[in-house]
Amino acid sequence: MVVVDGQGIPLGSQLTSASPAEVKLCESTLAAMPLGSGPLRRLILDRGYDCDGLRQRLQAQGIQMICPHRRGRVRAPTQDGRALRRYRRRWKIERTIAWLGNWRRLTVRYERLLIVYSAFFHLACLLITLRHF
Repeated sequence: MVVVDGQGIPLGSQLTSASPAEVKLCESTLAAMPLGSGPLRRLILDRGYDCDGLRQRLQAQGIQMICPHRRGRVRAPTQDGRALRRYRRRWKIERTIAWLGNWRRLTVRYERLLIVYSAFFHLACLLITLRHF
């Protein structure tokens, strides 16, 4: 999981196995962000994060969760279309994920050890950050 700013520069990350749900990893990823990155006001997420519990916990921290609702949602919608206009900016997040995919060692996980994979991941994030400054 990667948290990026409005320009697509990585701010924080969390590397785990593929088995836990992303909703459960969201808050721990935000907690792992460095303090110098500044406070988050909005968080643009995809449809897989649509969870009322997560939405309420982020709201208590002062973070607005911008996420389209899942299809077939039983409960009433919690946000209107005005907030979802910002969802169009999600392409910046997808672009950063594509930049990370330019490194072959990250696309196909050759390393068995998480620490080695983490080193290559952080090196790729560093190069992406340096490219934009």
